[in-house]
Amino acid sequence: MTRPSATAVRHLVREARFGALATLEGDGAPYASLVAISTDPEGRPTLLISRLARHTRNIAGDARVSLLVSAAGAADPLNAPRASLIGRIVPAPAPEVRARYLARHAAAAGYADFTDFAFYAIDITDAHLVEGFGRIVDVPGKKLLTGWQGAEALSEGVAGVIAHMNADHADAVKLYATVLLGAPEGDWRMLSLDPEGCELICDDLVRRLDFTKRVEDLAAVRQELVKLVNDARRGTAA
Repeated sequence: MTRPSATAVRHLVREARFGALATLEGDGAPYASLVAISTDPEGRPTLLISRLARHTRNIAGDARVSLLVSAAGAADPLNAPRASLIGRIVPAPAPEVRARYLARHAAAAGYADFTDFAFYAIDITDAHLVEGFGRIVDVPGKKLLTGWQGAEALSEGVAGVIAHMNADHADAVKLYATVLLGAPEGDWRMLSLDPEGCELICDDLVRRLDFTKRVEDLAAVRQELVKLVNDARRGTAA
């Protein structure tokens, strides 16, 4: 079954580890560069970049950017889903995005605290989704974000849930990935979690698992995680 377009873009963004960032030079000419990507709790793409980089100098003069993300590991990249995100890049609060970024890009811990590096987030105005021939659609940026209103209790406990699942329920996390998402076997870990789902990671591969319903507190997320592992044990695809 084809996923809604907004869901497809959300998955592309949340599963991406790298993308092509397009910025504008001082004379208006385009400039593209490869960047490492994570997401903030709402699902905005986040970057850790040096002020010495050409793209950082460009955004200091014009914050308009585009970021291209595509399905990881596709045999035919030109026939794989991809999305061009259009918006503005803004400084991101390091405490909010740092841990999430380093969980996805561990090597960045070696330079994340250098004085010339800083975190940024992209406020997406709209996304242009291409899923194959004849399947092209524009998606408003507001449909790509995960709201946390009413889920403050969950926000405070997210780190504990992730640590608990990885330490005590690694078997469940593996079932989420391999059975519900059809991912390859491996040492899967929970990477991040929000009211609408979670990301799982194994080596360089990230997969997004949507919850069957929105959860807003720790009791609700526990109930949902138990339901999902029971579905996996019955061999039910999400």
